[in-house]
Amino acid sequence: MPEIRSTLPPAVLEKLAELDEQYAQIERDLADPAVMGDHRRVRDLSIKRAALEPTVDGYRRLVALSREAEELRAVVDGGEDAELAALAREELPQVEARAAALAEEVKAGLVNADDRRVGSVMLEVRAGAGGDEAGLWARDLLSIYEKYAAAKRWKFEPLELVADGSIGGVRYALVNVQGDGVWSELSFEAGVHSVKRVPATEAQGRVHTSTATVAVLPEPEEVDVKIDWANDVTEHVTTSQGPGGQNVNKVATAVHMLHKPTGIEVRMQETKSQVQNREKAKRLLLARVYEHERAKVDAERSAARKSQIGSGERSEKIRVYRYQDGIVADQRVDEKFQLREVLAGDLGPMFAALIEQETARRLAEL
Repeated sequence: MPEIRSTLPPAVLEKLAELDEQYAQIERDLADPAVMGDHRRVRDLSIKRAALEPTVDGYRRLVALSREAEELRAVVDGGEDAELAALAREELPQVEARAAALAEEVKAGLVNADDRRVGSVMLEVRAGAGGDEAGLWARDLLSIYEKYAAAKRWKFEPLELVADGSIGGVRYALVNVQGDGVWSELSFEAGVHSVKRVPATEAQGRVHTSTATVAVLPEPEEVDVKIDWANDVTEHVTTSQGPGGQNVNKVATAVHMLHKPTGIEVRMQETKSQVQNREKAKRLLLARVYEHERAKVDAERSAARKSQIGSGERSEKIRVYRYQDGIVADQRVDEKFQLREVLAGDLGPMFAALIEQETARRLAEL
């Protein structure tokens, strides 16, 4: 259709047609009784459908507008009925303007469509520099994410937690977060989070700077990552390490997996069930291998391109939380945010600003 081809590049049109077919396939799958019996499959497909729906709907409306514009143009060019041609000539600019505006919306949806299709992530929070205060800050960060997940009705499932028992901090936490839009929003959290405040352990009221690092890994479907579990992965089952009584120290429930092609290792001992630990370890290994492959592709594509995944990016400070000033300053946007609202789990305005900026960057690359 000429109208669409004039407003969108061929590569964009090709991608939109591909998403349209993917959406149609998802709807066919959701109507399949065999699929409907698998609750996890239904949930994953529903998240993908919800992610694709705005873009696909916009594309279909754009196709309809383009056809309408072609029909009006044919009436104008035909000239057989002067009165009808005059009406078509008057209406045509309005239809073309609506099509042009919709094309911009569709492009914006397109560049973020793949992000929204990822409905499950592994969120890792680690205490960084700052001793005991860093552990307390990691705990506070984890609380912020839990509150935000609750507000978004996302599933927030802790998989592993290493607490700092002395003052109630957290040294390391691994959480699975599932829901519509988790990757498109939480991916911006990957990096170093710095806090400036007076620690509870500070007797003289001096402001300290502490850090916590956050990693966000998209959890892929198994079909997205090819792992030969029989030949590429070695598994050892051992007794768990750390506090927990005789059961922890005597019963072999901890699972250690090594992916030989990449050298990636995972350990899981959160539950007392070997079966549950194995299932969680497999999910984490899939996510880390997927991250490894994505990072490799990104590096090959462009050494200068910034990515939310990748160990290099996590070494950069992305945000500062200033308690004395009551503000949160994200290093990637000019806007400042209210600390009180962020601590209450209101990350929405910050994510909106970051998504808007990232969308503009991606559109510029089309």
